[in-house]
Amino acid sequence: MRQSHTTLEITTPGRGLTDITPAVARWVDATGIATGLLTLFIRHTSASLLIQENTDPDVQSDLERFLARLVPDGDALFRHRSEGPDDMPAHVRAALTATQLAVPVVAGRMALGTWQAVYVYEHRRRAHVRQVVLHLIGE
Repeated sequence: MRQSHTTLEITTPGRGLTDITPAVARWVDATGIATGLLTLFIRHTSASLLIQENTDPDVQSDLERFLARLVPDGDALFRHRSEGPDDMPAHVRAALTATQLAVPVVAGRMALGTWQAVYVYEHRRRAHVRQVVLHLIGE
Protein backbone atom coordinates (compact mmCIF):
# COMPACT_ATOMS: atom_id res chain seq x y z
CA MET A 1 0.00 0.00 0.00
CA ARG A 2 1.30 3.44 -0.98
CA GLN A 3 0.01 6.93 -0.48
CA SER A 4 0.69 10.33 -1.92
CA HIS A 5 -0.60 13.85 -1.31
CA THR A 6 -0.34 17.33 -2.74
CA THR A 7 -2.10 20.67 -2.64
CA LEU A 8 -3.43 22.29 -5.82
CA GLU A 9 -3.88 26.05 -5.98
CA ILE A 10 -6.92 26.89 -8.07
CA THR A 11 -7.65 30.44 -9.21
CA THR A 12 -11.37 30.96 -9.59
CA PRO A 13 -12.80 33.78 -11.74
CA GLY A 14 -15.53 34.48 -9.19
CA ARG A 15 -18.83 32.79 -8.45
CA GLY A 16 -19.35 29.60 -10.40
CA LEU A 17 -17.77 26.25 -11.17
CA THR A 18 -14.13 25.78 -12.16
CA ASP A 19 -13.27 22.39 -13.69
CA ILE A 20 -10.24 20.91 -11.93
CA THR A 21 -10.55 17.43 -13.45
CA PRO A 22 -7.54 17.75 -15.80
CA ALA A 23 -5.21 18.98 -13.03
CA VAL A 24 -6.35 16.24 -10.66
CA ALA A 25 -6.06 13.57 -13.38
CA ARG A 26 -2.48 14.64 -14.20
CA TRP A 27 -1.50 14.37 -10.55
CA VAL A 28 -3.18 10.95 -10.12
CA ASP A 29 -1.31 9.69 -13.19
CA ALA A 30 2.01 11.03 -11.88
CA THR A 31 1.64 9.13 -8.59
CA GLY A 32 1.81 5.78 -10.38
CA ILE A 33 -0.92 4.43 -8.09
CA ALA A 34 -3.21 2.25 -10.21
CA THR A 35 -5.93 1.25 -7.76
CA GLY A 36 -7.03 3.17 -4.70
CA LEU A 37 -9.11 5.93 -3.21
CA LEU A 38 -8.61 9.62 -3.92
CA THR A 39 -9.78 12.11 -1.32
CA LEU A 40 -10.13 15.78 -2.23
CA PHE A 41 -10.58 18.45 0.46
CA ILE A 42 -11.01 22.21 -0.03
CA ARG A 43 -9.44 24.37 2.67
CA HIS A 44 -12.06 27.14 2.64
CA THR A 45 -15.46 27.98 4.13
CA SER A 46 -16.87 29.95 1.21
CA ALA A 47 -16.10 27.53 -1.63
CA SER A 48 -16.85 23.84 -2.11
CA LEU A 49 -16.21 20.78 -4.25
CA LEU A 50 -18.71 19.20 -6.59
CA ILE A 51 -18.90 16.31 -9.03
CA GLN A 52 -21.28 17.47 -11.71
CA GLU A 53 -22.30 17.39 -15.38
CA ASN A 54 -19.42 18.33 -17.68
CA THR A 55 -21.16 18.78 -21.03
CA ASP A 56 -24.25 21.00 -20.90
CA PRO A 57 -23.43 24.50 -19.52
CA ASP A 58 -27.14 24.94 -18.70
CA VAL A 59 -26.62 22.60 -15.74
CA GLN A 60 -24.15 25.02 -14.15
CA SER A 61 -26.40 28.01 -14.87
CA ASP A 62 -29.40 26.20 -13.40
CA LEU A 63 -27.45 25.28 -10.25
CA GLU A 64 -26.42 28.89 -9.80
CA ARG A 65 -29.96 30.18 -10.31
CA PHE A 66 -31.27 27.65 -7.78
CA LEU A 67 -28.70 28.62 -5.14
CA ALA A 68 -29.29 32.33 -5.81
CA ARG A 69 -32.96 31.80 -5.07
CA LEU A 70 -32.26 29.63 -2.02
CA VAL A 71 -29.51 31.82 -0.52
CA PRO A 72 -29.66 35.34 -1.99
CA ASP A 73 -26.83 37.83 -1.49
CA GLY A 74 -27.62 40.57 1.01
CA ASP A 75 -30.48 38.66 2.68
CA ALA A 76 -31.55 40.56 5.82
CA LEU A 77 -31.62 37.23 7.67
CA PHE A 78 -27.82 37.28 7.96
CA ARG A 79 -25.84 39.33 10.50
CA HIS A 80 -22.38 38.24 9.33
CA ARG A 81 -21.41 40.72 6.59
CA SER A 82 -17.73 41.33 7.40
CA GLU A 83 -16.64 40.90 3.80
CA GLY A 84 -19.74 42.09 1.99
CA PRO A 85 -23.27 41.00 1.11
CA ASP A 86 -22.08 37.73 -0.50
CA ASP A 87 -20.04 36.64 2.54
CA MET A 88 -22.60 34.78 4.66
CA PRO A 89 -24.50 33.41 1.65
CA ALA A 90 -21.17 31.93 0.48
CA HIS A 91 -20.79 30.15 3.84
CA VAL A 92 -24.33 28.76 3.61
CA ARG A 93 -23.76 27.60 0.02
CA ALA A 94 -20.57 25.80 1.13
CA ALA A 95 -22.45 24.19 4.02
CA LEU A 96 -25.10 22.89 1.60
CA THR A 97 -22.57 21.42 -0.82
CA ALA A 98 -19.36 19.46 -0.06
CA THR A 99 -15.94 20.34 1.29
CA GLN A 100 -14.57 16.87 0.59
CA LEU A 101 -15.02 14.19 -2.03
CA ALA A 102 -13.92 10.58 -2.35
CA VAL A 103 -13.32 9.17 -5.84
CA PRO A 104 -12.18 5.60 -6.60
CA VAL A 105 -9.10 5.24 -8.77
CA VAL A 106 -9.19 2.29 -11.18
CA ALA A 107 -6.48 1.49 -13.72
CA GLY A 108 -4.68 4.71 -12.81
CA ARG A 109 -7.66 6.97 -13.52
CA MET A 110 -10.48 8.51 -11.53
CA ALA A 111 -13.56 6.31 -11.93
CA LEU A 112 -15.79 9.21 -12.98
CA GLY A 113 -18.82 8.63 -15.15
CA THR A 114 -18.92 9.72 -18.77
CA TRP A 115 -20.56 13.06 -18.05
CA GLN A 116 -18.89 13.81 -14.71
CA ALA A 117 -16.16 16.30 -13.82
CA VAL A 118 -14.71 17.56 -10.54
CA TYR A 119 -15.28 21.25 -9.84
CA VAL A 120 -14.33 23.89 -7.32
CA TYR A 121 -17.55 25.80 -6.72
CA GLU A 122 -16.66 29.39 -5.86
CA HIS A 123 -19.42 30.97 -3.81
CA ARG A 124 -17.95 34.49 -3.58
CA ARG A 125 -18.53 36.99 -6.38
CA ARG A 126 -14.89 37.98 -6.79
CA ALA A 127 -11.94 35.85 -7.86
CA HIS A 128 -10.03 33.86 -5.23
CA VAL A 129 -7.12 31.46 -5.03
CA ARG A 130 -8.37 28.24 -3.44
CA GLN A 131 -6.39 25.31 -2.07
CA VAL A 132 -7.53 21.76 -2.72
CA VAL A 133 -5.67 19.03 -0.84
CA LEU A 134 -5.45 15.69 -2.68
CA HIS A 135 -4.65 12.41 -0.95
CA LEU A 136 -4.42 9.10 -2.79
CA ILE A 137 -3.97 5.75 -1.08
CA GLY A 138 -3.67 2.49 -2.96
CA GLU A 139 -1.30 0.31 -4.91
